[in-house]
Amino acid sequence: MKSLLQWSSRLIVLAAFVTAVPSLAQEAVVTYKSLAPDAAFELARVALQTCRTSGYQVAVVVMDRFGEPLVMLRDRFIGLPAPTIAANKAYTSLSFRLSSGEFAKAIQAGQLSAGLANTSRVVTLAGGLLIEAGGSVLGAVGVAGAPGGDKDEDCARAGLESIRDRLEF
Repeated sequence: MKSLLQWSSRLIVLAAFVTAVPSLAQEAVVTYKSLAPDAAFELARVALQTCRTSGYQVAVVVMDRFGEPLVMLRDRFIGLPAPTIAANKAYTSLSFRLSSGEFAKAIQAGQLSAGLANTSRVVTLAGGLLIEAGGSVLGAVGVAGAPGGDKDEDCARAGLESIRDRLEF
């Protein structure tokens, strides 16, 4: 009887181990969606063209989900800081999972600590939008140079809408 009990307890331990191994393997691998460079380029191109049509010279930066630039386009006569500001708008949006304009409003309303605005690469200016699809963050776009962040954001939104159908999955 004792050996039967030992045998069955070993079988239970073995069964527990075998069922645990697949779940451990799943935790070791991460799968994520990423924005394709061609889609990032199209988004940036449309955002730039939308601002040009309105008479604005801007810079547009599209970042991947990890905050690395995929595309940067700028007009010939845009000011020197515009590409950096556009990148920081996208970075802010990625960091806080909000548009950079919503982030600025949350800081002003006291919903977020004002100290966050002093973090490196974080800006409290509208013009940065998160790129999301199917519940996944794919990246962000930032536009800088138009006379007002609301106009930057309109151009960013036009670029994002131009690829929206390609993002749904």
